[in-house]
Amino acid sequence: MENGDDWLAVDKTQHVLFCFFISIIASLLASRTRYPFIRRRRIWFGSILSFSAGAAKEFADELGFFKSAGASTKDAVADLVGILLAAAVLYLSYYRSSFSRVKPDTPVRSDALEMEHWEW
Repeated sequence: MENGDDWLAVDKTQHVLFCFFISIIASLLASRTRYPFIRRRRIWFGSILSFSAGAAKEFADELGFFKSAGASTKDAVADLVGILLAAAVLYLSYYRSSFSRVKPDTPVRSDALEMEHWEW
């Protein structure tokens, strides 16, 4: 199952990039949905979708659908590395963009706070 499966192989880079981009794209799409529950959890949504795709690929490898030696723990670790890198990039970009929108010298209007309280 794991013969000839090196940690630093081209295959592992492909796993990292595949899961990284699946996470990024799914998170960006989730941030555009009209459902606030999904928008608030966009990074989780992208990560879970990417993890599912990686697990499905490993399952298909084990069943022999692709030309490979079977499922690989090292491939699964590479998938997780890609997901964690994407989550870190997304978190830092969302944190940075939300931080840059706050103007420290701008006074807060009390009527704006009341409107936010009543919006569902």
